[in-house]
Amino acid sequence: MLLFKLSPVHIYGSRGCRYRFLFARIMFFWLNFVAASAFSAPPQFSPVLPDVALAFPRDFGAHPNFRTEWWYVTGWLETPTKKPLGFQITFFRSATELDPANPSRFAPKQLIIAHAALSDPAAGKLLHDQKSAREGFGLAYAKEGNTDVKLDDWYMLRGENGRYETFIKAHDFTFRFSLIPTQIPMRQGEKGFSRKGPRPEQASYYYSEPQLQVAGTVTHHGKPITVSGTAWLDHEWSTEYLAPDADGWDWVGANLDDGSALMAFQIRGKNGNRIWAYAGLRDASGNITLFKPEQVRFDPQRTWRSPRTDATYPVSMRIRTGSTEWLLTPLQDDQELDSRQSTGAVYWEGAVTITRDGKPDGRGYLEMTGYVKPLRL
Repeated sequence: MLLFKLSPVHIYGSRGCRYRFLFARIMFFWLNFVAASAFSAPPQFSPVLPDVALAFPRDFGAHPNFRTEWWYVTGWLETPTKKPLGFQITFFRSATELDPANPSRFAPKQLIIAHAALSDPAAGKLLHDQKSAREGFGLAYAKEGNTDVKLDDWYMLRGENGRYETFIKAHDFTFRFSLIPTQIPMRQGEKGFSRKGPRPEQASYYYSEPQLQVAGTVTHHGKPITVSGTAWLDHEWSTEYLAPDADGWDWVGANLDDGSALMAFQIRGKNGNRIWAYAGLRDASGNITLFKPEQVRFDPQRTWRSPRTDATYPVSMRIRTGSTEWLLTPLQDDQELDSRQSTGAVYWEGAVTITRDGKPDGRGYLEMTGYVKPLRL
């Protein structure tokens, strides 16, 4: 709009050189934007298909031919005084509707979005931050071939030894972590093909890295604190994730005390029904038990109402997988993350303790989406 408000007097007045330079810069960016739009054609995204083997390290990296992708890390930390903290780091890659063949460097073909959060009961609520930018110019990217994602000074990088390094400088806190794998990737669903609905195209490619060992520092109130703990990493990419009548999901990833790993989710419909569900349990020896939709059940036990969004979340959840019963109890009730400035969603993302058939058995993270409004990807 600024371009059309410049008059000849502004451009060629007593400071003519300065305004001619400004006008030229505006025209340069405007023409690049027009070129980006003119050359665009609807992109053809790759479908998620069964019987496609995940290959590492290639699939640790980005998959720009698919519409949506995320690298998502959650975990429990402990300070030298044995104080528990929870954390979340997520990098999203989202393909836009612009033609990938568009030659303009200014064409926003991919968007990079990042969320970070700290659960500290002493704070009384979730501390969180978010960023977003179009990919390009070395400032924001998600590289292929191995995990290497960056957004300004936030990054997550996987080294050749499999060790992840991540750095997040948020408004209220700073994370500097090393994440060390102790187990091979856990392919979710049917060898990495994870159904999200009744139709086969409603699916993602999905693997997890549970039982990551965490070492590093959390800086809060200007004071760096040495921390250690365990984390869970999810990496998913897809083109058509949710059914049109889906409202959102409830998901849990849990590192269990004996080295086992549990992942379970349900997709909720807008009419209150359940569209899909799944769970996978891998024991410490690497044996995986898969549970079909009819074998998985989520039952709310206690709710919390957000004073900011008025949404009501079932922050304590009982989950049944087959004959086993799991109880999830939050580290704190207020773990709501408002990301309307980046992804457009509000969701509850919280550290929880886990019991198995009434006995304490681990720690994990519970994610609940679609409680403010239906989730759109």
